[in-house]
Amino acid sequence: MDTLFDLPEPETPEEAVIARYRLSDDQYGSRAEREAIFAAERAMTAAVKAAGVGEVDGNEFGGGEAVLYAYGVDAAALFKVMEPTLRGLPFRPAHVVLRQGSRETESRVNL
Repeated sequence: MDTLFDLPEPETPEEAVIARYRLSDDQYGSRAEREAIFAAERAMTAAVKAAGVGEVDGNEFGGGEAVLYAYGVDAAALFKVMEPTLRGLPFRPAHVVLRQGSRETESRVNL
C-alpha cells in the first residue's frame, strides 16, 4: 500500500475576486468590449503571477454581462493587484465581489 496517497491535503482556504461588468447589449457585448476584457485579463494574469498572490481563472460572457474570476489565499491582496486594471475598464455599472474565507463572507466594491 502506498501511504503517500493516505496523507491529508493541506487546507488552504481559497478566496475569490469576481468582477462583473455591464456590456452594451443583452448578449455578449461588442467585439471591442470583448477584446478589452481579454486584454485586461492578460494584463491581470501577468500582474497577479508576478505578485504571487493567486491566479486569474478566466471570464464568462452572456446576458449582457462580462465576469472575470480570480482566486488566491487572500482576496484583498489579489484585488489590490487587480484593482488598477479593473478600474481602467470603461464599462458601467460594474462591481467586484471579494469572497473571503467562505461564501458567507463577501464584500462588494463598486467600480
